[in-house]
Amino acid sequence: MTTTTTATTTTTKRHARAATLAQRVAAADWTALAEELNTVGCAVTPRLLSPADCRALSALYDEPASDHGAASGNRARFRSTIDMARHRFGSGQYRYFADPLPEPVQALREAFYPHLLKTARDWADKLGRPAPWPDTLEEWLTLCHEAGQTKSAQILLRYGEGDWNALHRDIFGEMVFPLQVVIGLDEQGTDYTGGEFLLVEQRPRAQSRGTTTVLPQGHGLIFTTRDRPVRSARGWSAGPVRHGVSTVRSGRRHSLGLVFHDA
Repeated sequence: MTTTTTATTTTTKRHARAATLAQRVAAADWTALAEELNTVGCAVTPRLLSPADCRALSALYDEPASDHGAASGNRARFRSTIDMARHRFGSGQYRYFADPLPEPVQALREAFYPHLLKTARDWADKLGRPAPWPDTLEEWLTLCHEAGQTKSAQILLRYGEGDWNALHRDIFGEMVFPLQVVIGLDEQGTDYTGGEFLLVEQRPRAQSRGTTTVLPQGHGLIFTTRDRPVRSARGWSAGPVRHGVSTVRSGRRHSLGLVFHDA
C-alpha cells in the first residue's frame, strides 16, 4: 500500500468517525433536551461514545504534557495540567488539550454547537442580551481568537478517591457561550462510587437550588455555563449557575469537558 493510499484511507476513516458522532448527537431528542435545560439547567443526552471510545480517551490522560512533548519532537497532547488542591479548586487534576484537538473531541464539539446554538439564542432573547454566536463553531472561534481568547479550553479530568471539584464557572474572558457539555468516561458503581455532577442555581430573592446527576458512561450532560433565564414577577431574570463534582468515594473517575469558547 502506498503512502498516498494509506493517507487517503486514514482520512476516510476519520471522516466516517466524525460523521458517526455527528449522527449520534443529531439523533437525540433536542426538543426534550431544550425543555429540560429550560426547566432544570442541565440535561443528559443518549449514549454518544462506546465503552472502548471512553477508555481510549481516558488513556490519553497519561500522555506527556507540552514540555515533554516538545523535547521529544512530538506534538504535545496537552497544553497544561492543573492540580486542583494547589489552586484551592477542590482535589484532583485536569488537563487542557492542546490544538489540534483529538479527533473525537473536535468532532463532538462541532456536532453539538448547532443544536446548542438554538437554546443559546433563545436565552439571549429572553434576557434581552446580544447573541454574538454565528451559525458555525469555526466562525465563533474566530471571534474568540480576535478577542484574544486563543487557547484550547477542552478538558480531560481525573478524580481519585477523596477528590472533588468546587462549585465554579468555566469562563475565560468576555467571549462566553452559555452552554457546555461533560461526557462520562467511566461507569459509576463499577469504576468509581460517589462523584455525582453538581449544579447549583441561585434563585432571585430565594434560597439556591441544587441538582445532582449521575453521569452515565459515554453519555453527555449539557449544562449552563454562567446563568440562564428564569421566570420572575417582572418577566425573565438571569439565574446564576455554578457546577462541580461531589466527593469520589472510591475508584477513579474520568470525564471529558467540552467548552464552546476558547481561553
